[in-house]
Amino acid sequence: MSGFPTLLYKELVRFWKVAFQTVAAPVLTALLYLVVFAHALEGRVSVYDGVSYTAFLLPGLVMMSVLQNAFANSSSSLIQSKITGNVVFLLLPPISYLEFFAAYLAAAMVRGLVVGGAVLAVTAPLVPLPLAQPAWVLGFALLGSAILGALGVIAGLWADKFDQLAAFQNFVIMPLTFLSGVFYSIHSLPAFWQALSHFNPFFYMIDGFRYGFFGRSDVSPMASLAVVATCFAALALAALALLRSGYKLRG
Repeated sequence: MSGFPTLLYKELVRFWKVAFQTVAAPVLTALLYLVVFAHALEGRVSVYDGVSYTAFLLPGLVMMSVLQNAFANSSSSLIQSKITGNVVFLLLPPISYLEFFAAYLAAAMVRGLVVGGAVLAVTAPLVPLPLAQPAWVLGFALLGSAILGALGVIAGLWADKFDQLAAFQNFVIMPLTFLSGVFYSIHSLPAFWQALSHFNPFFYMIDGFRYGFFGRSDVSPMASLAVVATCFAALALAALALLRSGYKLRG
């Protein structure tokens, strides 16, 4: 018998039972970003011809919510299990490291997509969006949530206490997210910062996701897809290697 369905169910129930904190709160945060930035910059910033700044901003906020919540789900679950000691109940049953990883990854993706979908649903009456390429929207949302879910597994394995995990979020996830073009086009930046932005994988996730709505992007969507897929493969292999070795799980 496979332990994957049971572990996945446990991870889904874990975040859904506190949905007010794990779903509603991030949606409110995204709405506040939208209201503040739209009020401050609408009519002053133009990125794509015929596209308002508020419409340009919304896909970035949706994808930011997907990424941050996918990371938070897998990383927080692992660190909580390690600190409370109940991780032993995950190690004793005959659950393979592949099933372990797949369950945490799938749950992280579900939470990220649920939050992103909720942000999109709540803002749809306020900010009408075109949907030029639905397949690109779905593809980048899935890959983006998978990348951050895998990164969350790695961070959760590495961290020994909540302080370390918070530092990882504040000094790695947050800067990469905010400097990825969520609130602006990189073409508005000086040449040095434009070049630097191309080394940020989060930029390709945001840009490719936005392309699905407007059919326009800062770089080729195929190039973005290649970068994002490569990042996911590398992080998934790294996470699987750590789980297989029992890194910081087995004494």
